[in-house]
Amino acid sequence: MPSAGITKTPSTNAAPALNRRFSVAPMMDWTTSAYRYFARLLSRDTLLYTEMVTTGALIHGDTARFLRHEEAEYPLALQLGGSNASELATCARLAGDHGFDEVNLNVGCPSDRVQNNMIGACLMAHPETVAEGVSAMQAATHLPVTVKHRIGIDGRESFDDLCHFIDVVASAGCRTFIVHARIAILDGLSPKENREIPPLKYDWVYALKQRYPHLEIIINGGIKTLPQCQEHLENVDGVMIGREAYQNPWMLSQVDPVLFGRAAPYSNRHDVLRAMLPYIQSELDRGVYLTHISRHVMNLFHGCKGGRQFRRHISENAHKPGSGIEVLERAMAKVPEETGEDILQPA
Repeated sequence: MPSAGITKTPSTNAAPALNRRFSVAPMMDWTTSAYRYFARLLSRDTLLYTEMVTTGALIHGDTARFLRHEEAEYPLALQLGGSNASELATCARLAGDHGFDEVNLNVGCPSDRVQNNMIGACLMAHPETVAEGVSAMQAATHLPVTVKHRIGIDGRESFDDLCHFIDVVASAGCRTFIVHARIAILDGLSPKENREIPPLKYDWVYALKQRYPHLEIIINGGIKTLPQCQEHLENVDGVMIGREAYQNPWMLSQVDPVLFGRAAPYSNRHDVLRAMLPYIQSELDRGVYLTHISRHVMNLFHGCKGGRQFRRHISENAHKPGSGIEVLERAMAKVPEETGEDILQPA
């Protein structure tokens, strides 16, 4: 049975090195605890990230709710949004106390709301502030402190500007940089447009790894397939995938055999969903609505015969009062069960 938000006992010793070869990006409203539990059934080795949590929400809001997660989600990183060094230190300490494996600072989100609070991509114009935050976080926790950022923003769009940012933040002790290979245009583009319109410059990220061989460089942005991941891994230390891992979650079932050399947890989509049901029931028992969980599994049968009927049944029934796991069981019955899934064997 799943745990009820139980976390592992935090250690006061140095954290073991995390394997960041493949990770799923933090995504607001998507990488919730329910999605992460689901993703972990598909891949044991993928590093998972929470949604971004602002320091203000964590310190002054419902701290327990923001930090709640299942032991089954590990390895798991907490992503923070903020710029005040003292507040970042407090939140990093909370991350360690609650058993997370990494704490990450968001320097990539381009939305107006976070810009107004000196959060996200606008901090690329203030590398000294980022460095102060990283230094304070490292002093407050035994966890590795990482930074996720863009390759630039309006007015700071050159490779030299990017290297200056890396130089300053690395001087504070940061050793892992997760690089979204697009600039963020803060004046004129929406967050959605910023994920699609600025051109991808993977060669810049490759060049960072060549220039800073002692740093861990993870590439992010527009990556959709594991063959693409394998190509990137010839040039950088790790790959982070975002929306594709949510919209086509079955791809995660290939990660362990293809990128880590060991068998996937399950070779059948039906078995994955069956394994999810006890967790869903435990969440329903504590008052969570089915729709808050079922939305994350809607695309499990993407591309399969009956997949559309699976999604339709959930859409039409999960929101009804009293809906339970029978909705998912009936939806699953609409998809023919096959024994020969397209799972690769470890190399």
